[in-house]
Amino acid sequence: MKRIFTISDKVHGQGGISYCWQKSLGNYLATTGYDKWVRIYNRHGELIHELNLPGMCTGFGWDANGDTLAVINDHKGVIFLWNANNKKLTQVDVSFRDALSCLVWSKIDALLAVGTAKGNLIVYNHKTGRKSEVAGKHTKKITCGAWSKEGILALGGDDQILTLSTAEGDRIREVPIQGEISDLQFSKMKADEKNSTGETTLSLIKGKKMLYLYCLDDPENPIELNFSSKYGDIVEHKWYGDGYILIGFSKGFLISISTHLKEIGQEIFNVKDHKDALVSIAVSSSLNIVASAGDNCVKVHELLELKEMYAIIQLDDERSLDTIMWTDDGQLLAVSSAKGSLHIYLTKLPILGSAYMSRIAYLTSLLEVTVQDEIQQEPPTHIQVDVEPSFISIGPYHLAVGMNNRAWFYFFGEAGVQKLREKEYLGTVQSCCLNGDYAAVRFEGRVSLHMIDETRQDSDDKETARMFPDKDQKITCHDLTKDFLVYGTDKGTICYFYVNDWIEALEFRHVCGIRKLFPDPNGTRVAFIDDKADGHVLNPVNESTIEIPEISPKTVGILWDKYPLEKGVFITFDDEKIKTYIYNRETIKGPEVLKVGETHLPFGHVPLLLYQGELTLQTSSGSVQTILLNTHLFSQRDRRAGSSLSAEQLKECLNYCLILRRFHDAWGFCEQLVSKKSWMDLGKAAMHCLDVDYAIKVYREIGDVGMVMSLDSIKLIEDRNLLSGYLAMFMDDFNMAQELFLNSSNQVAALEMRRDLMHWDMALKLAKTLDERQIPYISKEYATQLEFLGDYPNALRHYEQGITKEDSNREHDEACAFGVARMSIRMGDLRRGITMAMKMPSATLKKECAAILENMKQYSEAAILYEKGLFHDKAATAYIRAKNWAKVGELLPQVKTPKIHGQYARAKEAEGRYKEAANAYETAKDWDNAIRVYLDHLQKPDEAIRIVRASQSTDGARMVAKFFEKLKDFSSAIQFLVLSKCNDEAFQLAQKHGHMEKYADIIGPDATPEDYSSIAVHFENEKNHYLAGKFFFLAGKHSQALNHLLNPTNGENADALNLAVDVVGQANDQQLTKHLIGYLMGDEDNMPKDFKYLFRLYMALKQYREAANTAIIIAREEQNGGSYRVAHDLLFEMYQELRKQKIKIPAEMVNNLMLLHSYTLVKIHNNLNNHMKAARMLIRIAKNISKFPAHVVQLLTSTVISCHKAGLKNSAFSYGAMLMRPEYRDQIPPKHKKKIESFIRKPEKSEIEEPRTPCPFCDSELPETELTCASCKNSLPFCIATGCHIVKQEMTLCPSCQFPAILPEFLRLLEAEEGRCPMCTGKVNTTSVEKITDINKILHLDDDSVE
Repeated sequence: MKRIFTISDKVHGQGGISYCWQKSLGNYLATTGYDKWVRIYNRHGELIHELNLPGMCTGFGWDANGDTLAVINDHKGVIFLWNANNKKLTQVDVSFRDALSCLVWSKIDALLAVGTAKGNLIVYNHKTGRKSEVAGKHTKKITCGAWSKEGILALGGDDQILTLSTAEGDRIREVPIQGEISDLQFSKMKADEKNSTGETTLSLIKGKKMLYLYCLDDPENPIELNFSSKYGDIVEHKWYGDGYILIGFSKGFLISISTHLKEIGQEIFNVKDHKDALVSIAVSSSLNIVASAGDNCVKVHELLELKEMYAIIQLDDERSLDTIMWTDDGQLLAVSSAKGSLHIYLTKLPILGSAYMSRIAYLTSLLEVTVQDEIQQEPPTHIQVDVEPSFISIGPYHLAVGMNNRAWFYFFGEAGVQKLREKEYLGTVQSCCLNGDYAAVRFEGRVSLHMIDETRQDSDDKETARMFPDKDQKITCHDLTKDFLVYGTDKGTICYFYVNDWIEALEFRHVCGIRKLFPDPNGTRVAFIDDKADGHVLNPVNESTIEIPEISPKTVGILWDKYPLEKGVFITFDDEKIKTYIYNRETIKGPEVLKVGETHLPFGHVPLLLYQGELTLQTSSGSVQTILLNTHLFSQRDRRAGSSLSAEQLKECLNYCLILRRFHDAWGFCEQLVSKKSWMDLGKAAMHCLDVDYAIKVYREIGDVGMVMSLDSIKLIEDRNLLSGYLAMFMDDFNMAQELFLNSSNQVAALEMRRDLMHWDMALKLAKTLDERQIPYISKEYATQLEFLGDYPNALRHYEQGITKEDSNREHDEACAFGVARMSIRMGDLRRGITMAMKMPSATLKKECAAILENMKQYSEAAILYEKGLFHDKAATAYIRAKNWAKVGELLPQVKTPKIHGQYARAKEAEGRYKEAANAYETAKDWDNAIRVYLDHLQKPDEAIRIVRASQSTDGARMVAKFFEKLKDFSSAIQFLVLSKCNDEAFQLAQKHGHMEKYADIIGPDATPEDYSSIAVHFENEKNHYLAGKFFFLAGKHSQALNHLLNPTNGENADALNLAVDVVGQANDQQLTKHLIGYLMGDEDNMPKDFKYLFRLYMALKQYREAANTAIIIAREEQNGGSYRVAHDLLFEMYQELRKQKIKIPAEMVNNLMLLHSYTLVKIHNNLNNHMKAARMLIRIAKNISKFPAHVVQLLTSTVISCHKAGLKNSAFSYGAMLMRPEYRDQIPPKHKKKIESFIRKPEKSEIEEPRTPCPFCDSELPETELTCASCKNSLPFCIATGCHIVKQEMTLCPSCQFPAILPEFLRLLEAEEGRCPMCTGKVNTTSVEKITDINKILHLDDDSVE
């Protein structure tokens, strides 16, 4: 709220100030104080009149119309009356000589009631001048009073009596109050039944503590309401709404109560508005707000929602306040202070504003107009005007303000705003519009068009003024564009007056009167509202109108968007909603107006300017604010950096963009949605607006080649109807497309479209008028469709109509003839149809006609046509239905359908011709019947068994089983019972005749656990523990299975022990595992079993560490026994399994595998004549000769011989000397013994030094066969091709086993050993062997293994 002026405390002196606003209009404010002067100000704070009283003012007030101010004083019995219209003062003498104490005007009449200090009453009628004086109305001073709308006068005085009187002063009733009376008010209590009318309730404050409600209809039952002492004294109360009362209390509380009898005494609202004290409250019913004053501030609440704070006025220059009062319209609020100051605040301004393009002018104070252009970012200009305007208008260079019949024009010049001129009109101005040169002013049904500045130098070349209309009609609305004056009349006429040529350019007549009109910025379209509250858009070029859909009957105005690229967008608005529309000048449907969406209009706001979807609103507080229409939120969302919208929000934005033709924005949303439907919608929207190029761009984006080619082929068409027709057709609106085609230069396009769409009935109608040559072809297609739909009579007619009898159309005529033949049969003319089908060479026609006959149960005729057309299967079927078995037999060799053979077989079986029946059943693949015939009639079980084995027929197997059971061949019977899924019967038969083992073999993997359990129980009873254990295992009963398999009667049965290991491995049961391990270790019979069973058990239980240890033991035994290859393979497999499970491999396993592999390499190196490498490997073995006890002499002998061959004389001597020991000497083979003895007798101790290669870890040199580095102490991996330690260069891994090898040596070995790896013996393709460049892959191959 804005303070507009202040009356200083020096005006009336210290001691407070009293004041009252003029009723109704609120143009004047009367004030008085202890200086005995009454001063009257206008609403701008200008002093209008002063009145010096003979004594202190004891009361003053305005009449109901605000025409007269009455003033009384305590010194002289005179009533002063000041007329607001003529500013004259009159006096009314009173005969009573006591002081006048209060006055109160009637609410409806010019009646003034004045009370005196001794309780007398004067009632003065200001209209008639009649004065009624009533003595002794009260016994003491009359202090307050109130009038009801019914003319009842209520008075209260110091005698604590409430009196009710008539307008003449006659007493109606006296009510003793027994307390101080103040704040008398008439109103109406809230009631369920609205029987009583008028103000029937009188409220007053009793003794400042109680609210007293006196009902005139129930005078015997007044209501007294007491309140909590914490609120303090009652200061004031105000009625509002439907029987509600607001009460202000001295301690700052403001409460609301209802006068409804059910709610009496209940507080609806309670707030402590002020910290220390509340001094006054005031209600503005026009604005639905209430103000409370206290301390040094004023707080304003909404009456409809008291919790909502409307405004707070802080008076920092005052310490405490006194009273507050609104004008009747709520526009101004007066606040007085305890020291005598009076402050006037502007609460509500008249909402006056105007816009021209992006510039707006609006009232910001009673005498101030602000002009601003936020679009062009111009600073606001504040213009002080001479009068409080009732209208404002702005143009490109001028501003007009005015009131009544006068207007003031201002010019926006380089030097600032200049007052240009003042002009007076012949009536009260209703509206004013400006353009660059002219002003158009409407008053009393006429419009005056005149130049704004007639003193301009170029004004001589222009017409200066004209009055409209020329005819006998009343102008109801008008507007002025750059070139045109547009006005509407009560007769429904809209006229365009061309200002430049000073002529009338258009006169359009509507069906009813024009209420309001709103041209677009260029005047090329005008939206108007008629007397029926319907909205339309007029195109002045062709005088066509389009109705605005869903326009509100309460529409206040229409605004066009001033942004050049938003051409065609406009809004309509009422007091609550804003509706957005778009006018499309060119669409496939022609011009159209579409509703885009709705936006809520904030209460008390008036739209002023629409620019690019942003709506500038003017508020009642003299400010403007901008909102974005809901239909344009996509533009705001598009600008947000990093904003993310949901799919639904994106679709909503896309929809608005499409309707508003914002295709560029829509493209962005389509990219975000990644939906083909969105792109399709964009393409259709572009086509709808005839934007073919953009539609091509869209469909090219989504890869719709067909649509791109179609659009590209029509984009150069200049005929708008033809182009629109094609686009409507592409959008599947075929009826509109036809209408557009028929109105275009190429009407045949409508026929072509209907033909392509197979709308044959419409195509025929069009062909009759556009191209009769097309009728036969359309008739044929139409007949085909009718035939499909079952309309045979019309199909026959159109087939006959389609025959042209022209040689060039032979294929077409044949198709029509085919149709005639089919339809003739369907219509019952069998002879004609069959004859035509037989004469024509087409097999297809014969098949079609035969099918029709077959459906008509004409089987013989159908069979003939089928046979004629070489459809033997169908012919045979038809003959079967006709019971013509002879013809069926003739056709049977050509028939391939099993069903037909089956029917024929049944017929032959019935005749007793079983051989033919059996063959026919087999041909029909009816195996069960064929088996039955072979067994029951032909006694050929071999044929039946052949069929059963080939077809796997369960029913057939059951029949064969029964057959063998009769022959006492129980083994075969069991086999076929199992084959027929009759396991229970097979079991019983096997049990009964002692063929259970045969049954178990036959049943195989198809048995259920119950089947296996039954077999196991059988063998258990037979004391066959192995088989009982086997089948208990298959049944999943592991404990029973293990008990039987470990039965002592089995002995050391290898099959039983292996199966026991499988049982425990599958069961994974700790107790069973413990039992089996104890058995294998000999705990039960003190006879430990072979370690291989323990190894298999650990592997089955996935206990790989234990399995590894066991494998080492087994391998050691095999190695001790001389089975080196077995030991090697066992260790290798265990090695691979540990590596697979990522378990660290024991060093003993690695060393044993290395020694065994070295033994393997000896033979390979000897075969390759690489005696040095063979000798080195044998030396490695000889050093560990204790691990090869079975062949000590042989290995040492080989070592000596190989070393001698390789030139390792010293090594040969050393190991030869070992052979000469007594325990070995006699075991040396005779052929080598003498040679070795000669080595010993004549020793040569020369030795070729072993080559040294770098350690792959630390690069220290060491012998190539040494596998432990003396420098870094690392164990070195060995090459599986040479047995030497690996090096950093030229390394590889075997693709099969992933063991390292030196690449050249490995390839050479693979070539010699037929591609087999010496470690895993797997087949290796040399092309898959890759060089390893990173040695760490080999060195750390098993680093991820777990200890």
